[in-house]
Amino acid sequence: MILYIAEKTDPTLNLALEECFLREYEDEVFMLWQNDKTIVVGKNQNTLSEIDLDYVKKMGIRVVRRITGGGAVYHDMGNLNFTYITSCEGEWESDFSRFATPVISALSKLGIKAELSGRNDITIDGRKFSGNAQTVVGNRLLHHGTILFNTDVSVLSKALTPDPEKIKSKGVKSVSSRVVNLSEVLPEGIDARRLTSLLSSEVKELYGASEYKLSDEELKRAEKLADEKYRTWDWNFGYSPKYTFSKKKRFGGGTVNVFLTVVEGKIEEAKIFGDFFGAGDITDIENALCGKKHDESTVREVLLNLKTGKYFSGISVDELLEVLI
Repeated sequence: MILYIAEKTDPTLNLALEECFLREYEDEVFMLWQNDKTIVVGKNQNTLSEIDLDYVKKMGIRVVRRITGGGAVYHDMGNLNFTYITSCEGEWESDFSRFATPVISALSKLGIKAELSGRNDITIDGRKFSGNAQTVVGNRLLHHGTILFNTDVSVLSKALTPDPEKIKSKGVKSVSSRVVNLSEVLPEGIDARRLTSLLSSEVKELYGASEYKLSDEELKRAEKLADEKYRTWDWNFGYSPKYTFSKKKRFGGGTVNVFLTVVEGKIEEAKIFGDFFGAGDITDIENALCGKKHDESTVREVLLNLKTGKYFSGISVDELLEVLI
């Protein structure tokens, strides 16, 4: 078994490395990694319906989609992630207990009783500190999970609290749980680095794993995949299921009420109402938005090209973006 401890905290690179290990290697792999301030959404989720976009932008939190299902999670440097990749022959069965063993075993040696709970959580006294997900590609299975060590729970709760009335989607929804940081229950002196070391030792003992260092060529392949997939709007936002978006806000120039239908990340239908004044026909704006990506830079470009003052007297482009995104 390969034991790989990631050196960088770039979520796009770490997710790309996971996929490279899954698709290009035959060895079993155990990977330990951390991301700095990131929301990772499940493959089948609608990104915008899982996050508070305004808060995420304000806090500089990155948003990346993974290749496994399940709900959205928040990562920061108080969070440690693990990945287990192995071959699976015949019919795939979603056996999460097998892959939770190193975590549960390592914690037991510290006097902490952890257990697998429900479908995919690891808990202590009924409180979740690890959520897990899986996928299969060919005859290879990827299982990964989060370990809350000392994550900022206040940021987590705000970043993953969207307005339920703003976006309605049939994408898979996250399920809220009572969470606990391991730092609350672990003995003093156990920090994230020490926990990484303990898990590494456990994997070496259980599976005879040896630490692995990537070559420059291997890193280049992962960076290429990150650029082509995990750093793209099309994957992180455009891959989302169909959704409807509505938002209403009052400005100095009047109230603007927006309704959008978005398919594969692009605006399919747009309707704008309100008591604002303007000389132009608002259908010009609606038609111009159709077929465009539902993201801030694209919508801003549309508005700037149309000279919106003609349609919305006393309402700026930045204000319009507040109701369109």
